[in-house]
Amino acid sequence: MSLNGVSGVSNTSTTTKYADTAAAAEKKSTENKDYGKDAAAVYKPSAESKTAKSNSALVAKLKADQQNRLTQMQNLVKDMFQKQGKAFSTSDQMWKMLANGDFTVDPETAKAAKDAISDDGYWGVNQTSQRIFDFAQALSGGDEKKMDEMLEAFKKGFGQATEAWGKSLPDISQRTYDSVLEKFEDYKKSLTSETE
Repeated sequence: MSLNGVSGVSNTSTTTKYADTAAAAEKKSTENKDYGKDAAAVYKPSAESKTAKSNSALVAKLKADQQNRLTQMQNLVKDMFQKQGKAFSTSDQMWKMLANGDFTVDPETAKAAKDAISDDGYWGVNQTSQRIFDFAQALSGGDEKKMDEMLEAFKKGFGQATEAWGKSLPDISQRTYDSVLEKFEDYKKSLTSETE
């Protein structure tokens, strides 16, 4: 299994493939009126909005990259658990097994995970908070009111992640949460300074 996704190296052709798949899936899923009913954030492009159209490609790319990286991380964890004779059937079970800490990690997996969650790693505070903020901007088209909605959706999603984990999230998650809030605050301040 390649650790490129975990170490932060991107494969452009894979990302493009996933972007095409994500765009097709998004088109199909938006036809379903129950799409995203319980989701923290749902992207619904407006037919009247040129910004939404221009951002839809960016949104699809962000979603595809995120899904690709998440799948790589889940496979890394799944392989680790399988080597130890442990299995899970849902991602929620996987997260709870990780939260319980009842596992051992081989040196190669430990290094890949440490690199991935380092401050500048793909799953680290800096890149993750920036991705979340960029995704919010792309979805909202930079509209201030919609950015407020994105912030609320982020907070709701964080609560859902905490629930899936089964207890308080690790420190890195809280630091990422704080960094996202800071990016939204800076965005608000930039709007205020532009109007003055």
